[in-house]
Amino acid sequence: MRARPALSWRSRGVPMAMAFGLGLLLALGQVPFAFWPLGLAGLAGLTILVARAGGALAAARLAWAGGAGHFALSLSWIVEPFLVDIRVHGWMAPFALVAMAGGLALFWGAAGAFAGWAGQGVRTRALAFALALAAVELARGYVLTGFPWALPGHIWIGTAPMQIAALGGQYGLTLMTTLAVALAVILPIGPGRALGAVLGAMLLGGAMFWGMARLSAPLPERPDAPLIRVIQPNAAQHLKWRPDMVPLFWNRQLDYTAARADPAPDLVIWPETAIPFMLERAGGALGAIADAAGGVPVMAGIQRREGSQAFNSLVVIGSGGQVVQLYDKHHLVPFGEYIPLGGLLGRFGIRGLAATDVFGYAPGPGPQVLDLGPRLGAAVPLICYEAVFPQDVRTDSRGDWLVQITNDAWFGAGSGPYQHLSLARLRAVETGLPMVRAANTGVSAFIDPMGRITASLPLNAEGALTAPLPPALAATPYARLGDWPVALVIALSLAALVAARARK
Repeated sequence: MRARPALSWRSRGVPMAMAFGLGLLLALGQVPFAFWPLGLAGLAGLTILVARAGGALAAARLAWAGGAGHFALSLSWIVEPFLVDIRVHGWMAPFALVAMAGGLALFWGAAGAFAGWAGQGVRTRALAFALALAAVELARGYVLTGFPWALPGHIWIGTAPMQIAALGGQYGLTLMTTLAVALAVILPIGPGRALGAVLGAMLLGGAMFWGMARLSAPLPERPDAPLIRVIQPNAAQHLKWRPDMVPLFWNRQLDYTAARADPAPDLVIWPETAIPFMLERAGGALGAIADAAGGVPVMAGIQRREGSQAFNSLVVIGSGGQVVQLYDKHHLVPFGEYIPLGGLLGRFGIRGLAATDVFGYAPGPGPQVLDLGPRLGAAVPLICYEAVFPQDVRTDSRGDWLVQITNDAWFGAGSGPYQHLSLARLRAVETGLPMVRAANTGVSAFIDPMGRITASLPLNAEGALTAPLPPALAATPYARLGDWPVALVIALSLAALVAARARK
């Protein structure tokens, strides 16, 4: 019996190149491109390739290649932190992008492998891939501290279907997307070919209609809404800590804080690490901030030490220059704010990019709510990266609004700052709470509970922005239930596919 010849590298390479290209197309649905029809087309093409693959291994390869293309373009900003000090860290930039794209694509490869294993036909494999892709994207938000960035469901940010996040969060949005695509492009193959297209269109059309209806509903009126002033110093990362530039950015923030207005703001917010002194030695600086604010409380980012540990913190400074509230960032950026296995990797000169300590910051105790008094209410603080995680926003006490302080200068001037802003918008929709965002180099913004930007300062511009705090909505289903309903639907559906395969 003649052995079947192995596939040549060319015959394997062409489909993988196609899958990589379709992943790039899917990435064009992400902010800042935001061409969601192209994103859907890329996901549809990848679903077809995986569904038509000749087995679990082939499907895994194609899904991995599609994921690699998607993440290579979506996360191209990942090189920016390494270019701040290009002489020291620049050599890591290409390796970081390849490792990030290839590593995250392994999740997609696992989804492809499941689809190739579970399905006996094209239709079943397409459905299995849609469900498994939603499952691994949910897992990506938790595994190894999580990194839920550039999900397929994020192509809807800024459109009406984004409102579905109020029901099922970003993972429900992703499940809706993968299922609709699978129904639309695969079920039409064979008998009853119109059914799948109709079902897929109904799913997306229903989301579009429901989102438009939700967006058209008026928000609660709040004529006495507190006024908040956001300061954006625009301190470029390569200049931010230079001794000759620190006074410039420091005085710029004080000047914008001291600017008088009628009516005066109820709160002033500075961005992450805006105070260039450690908290233990910042008594005079806090007094200067309080004097500039003229009795108005100021919320600002600062670093602090406690024994041998360093923290990335947020403080609320009262009228006398005293710290009246303190929050320590708890969800840290791996390899940016702390180094896993720091003692080992430190021997090779690999240290956290953002942290001042040799091996980075220590995590704070967890999410909390800051009581800012009867007029400002209770705020849920988020420092930079924490706004990426829905679970960091859902605290035991819901709070009245979200506040994010961030230093997006690390992300450069490309897609990173805009994607970070888009995820903040999604958190507002999921919780039904407004968000105020103070970003060092932008984009600082006020976001209403529908995820709409009501006021903003542009990227790479200095300035101050004073605006009323948008009103809050009642707690959304997602705010009450979290990821469990979507996770349960996915788990039961995957279990049904496994059971069906076992019966055959």
